[in-house]
Amino acid sequence: MHQINISIHEIFQALSDPFRIRIVHLMIHVGELCLCELSESMDEPEYKLSRHMKVLKNVGIITSERDGKWIYHSLVIDQSFLNSIYAGIIEFPNSEKQSKEDLRNFNKRKLLRDNGRCRQITFNEVFKEKYIALK
Repeated sequence: MHQINISIHEIFQALSDPFRIRIVHLMIHVGELCLCELSESMDEPEYKLSRHMKVLKNVGIITSERDGKWIYHSLVIDQSFLNSIYAGIIEFPNSEKQSKEDLRNFNKRKLLRDNGRCRQITFNEVFKEKYIALK
């Protein structure tokens, strides 16, 4: 069980950003994902989402696990107060249109998974390989 030493103010402050609400909403539906999957699902650049993920992680809303060169993120679900917040996010009116699009994009992207996890080569890796090949 995760011990959270964060104030309620900090949690709601972290959730005051529309992108972070979208991230949490998507993660409620899909569970674990990596940053490249999140980026493609939300059609936003990784650097932008990485900042938002850090905020969510710092307040104990998400947790991360490294597996080789990939980092997988998931919601902390062993805190009843967080589960109540997640339920509120799902039930809140007018959150459906963008969330459905994010989920639709994720469902396309997850077809690239290997054994249930992202193993997709990133743009940076492709660029690095091509750069090295030019030398």
